[in-house]
Amino acid sequence: MLRMKEVFAVSNRHIRFAATKVFFGTKMVEGSYVHSHGIKMLSLVEKLEDLKVGLDNDTYIDVILQSLPLFYDLFIINYNINRLEKSMYELINMLVQYEATTHKSAPAALVGEASTSKAKDKSVGCWKKKKGKGEVVATIATAAGAPTALMGIAKGKGKVGGSQ
Repeated sequence: MLRMKEVFAVSNRHIRFAATKVFFGTKMVEGSYVHSHGIKMLSLVEKLEDLKVGLDNDTYIDVILQSLPLFYDLFIINYNINRLEKSMYELINMLVQYEATTHKSAPAALVGEASTSKAKDKSVGCWKKKKGKGEVVATIATAAGAPTALMGIAKGKGKVGGSQ
């Protein structure tokens, strides 16, 4: 009976392997909040420390930074260039602040005047005139390639923006 327990018992080595696999393989889901991802990564770090894996703070930070999506590339470059020495908790706080200041928004596009002439109306996806009230809608291609209508439609003057 003792032999059966030894055969079917889960070894500490296997638990350690599984925990490190999850930690090194975790990636933040695009569009989710970095705070919840940071909490998940910190809980995995605590589990690894309980298992006495023996990784240092720099390795933990490297793995956390590698788990982030492309949106955080500028933050990562800045962090590495400035050779910041932070704890994991400070790193997560910095990431939350970075996310809050950038709002995960697409870059703004500058829009100039629109003409209501037929030559401009026929151009490829630049300016389109709506029938009726003389509103002009500017469309741009987003990063995903789909056209997006811009806000700030001026009525009757042929301009896009807040002035009328």
